[in-house]
Amino acid sequence: MRNKEKDAAQMAIKRNDFLEKAFDLFSERNIESVTMVEVARKCGYGTMTLYRYFSTKPELVVSVGVWKWETYLKENRKRRTNAGYEGMTAVQIFEFYLDSFIELYLNHRDLLRFNQFFNIYIQSEHIDPEVLKPYRDIIEGLRTEFHVIYARAEQDHTIHMDEPEEEMFSSTLHLMLAAVTRYAIGLVYIPESGFDAKKELEKLKEALLMRYRAL
Repeated sequence: MRNKEKDAAQMAIKRNDFLEKAFDLFSERNIESVTMVEVARKCGYGTMTLYRYFSTKPELVVSVGVWKWETYLKENRKRRTNAGYEGMTAVQIFEFYLDSFIELYLNHRDLLRFNQFFNIYIQSEHIDPEVLKPYRDIIEGLRTEFHVIYARAEQDHTIHMDEPEEEMFSSTLHLMLAAVTRYAIGLVYIPESGFDAKKELEKLKEALLMRYRAL
């Protein structure tokens, strides 16, 4: 009689291997150019084995994105001094939020490269909304977590409340993510004397803090 728990564990290990190897390929070059055959071969399995875990390439791509972002977000939460931001003002939470993007650039450039390729891929492939739902849920989770900042600001008034919460979330997310992504993939002006990417990103962070911090 087969051991169901052992089989489930082996399947989880194999699935994780597919995700890891696919991420390596997807973050090295544009996703469109990577085939399912290549992913299977990199893992040492046949293509049919890969299709037993992921029935289509879009399903695999979205699963990789969900797995990698969930892993990163879990690690990033560990940088917080406490789970619920107890004892922190709204502006202190907002600063942690902005610092998270800089940490993302410093230690997870492969994820930023993947995310750039991912956005291009899902737009060009017109992926079914149901397939994309797990990824959209992650974005919604970020928006929900950002709400803590806005809710705390209503209590301590350390952040300006002169624009809607959704607008603040959208603009800060897009500004910081666009900036760290450009640095990660090299789409920046490089002076002959070189430059300090971290220092420049800190300037963007300070500009956003200046914009929203209540005096």
